[in-house]
Amino acid sequence: MKSPEEIVMLMYDNDEFSSLLGVQINEVSKGSIQLSLKLQEKHTNGFKIAHGGICYSLADTCLAFVANTFGFKAVSVETSISHLVKVQIGDLLLAKSHLIHKGNSSAVFVVEIHNQENRLVAHFKGSVRISTDLW
Repeated sequence: MKSPEEIVMLMYDNDEFSSLLGVQINEVSKGSIQLSLKLQEKHTNGFKIAHGGICYSLADTCLAFVANTFGFKAVSVETSISHLVKVQIGDLLLAKSHLIHKGNSSAVFVVEIHNQENRLVAHFKGSVRISTDLW
């Protein structure tokens, strides 16, 4: 079975969208991951603050990566996000996952996104379906 780091790197190497956004992998372990992204002008909406899809995409990537660290292929089935604080150009976003529940065929994670001041800017919850297919 592949290690959590090997799995995440395989996924990242094939993830064109996360690469386009500038997502960086900071830490990987079984059941936990930390990602970061520096907000650039290309990530903003008409108000020149982060487009809501940026935090969502960062959290969704975090969910996808962490759900697969157990060695079985997993995909999301339900997600939700709360945007708590506006994110501005130059902000450094740090997304960290927390496992809430894991069964044989499903799991639930929370992803919290903080800025460089350690202020919680978004709260994301995601459920995944875990297959029997190994990485």
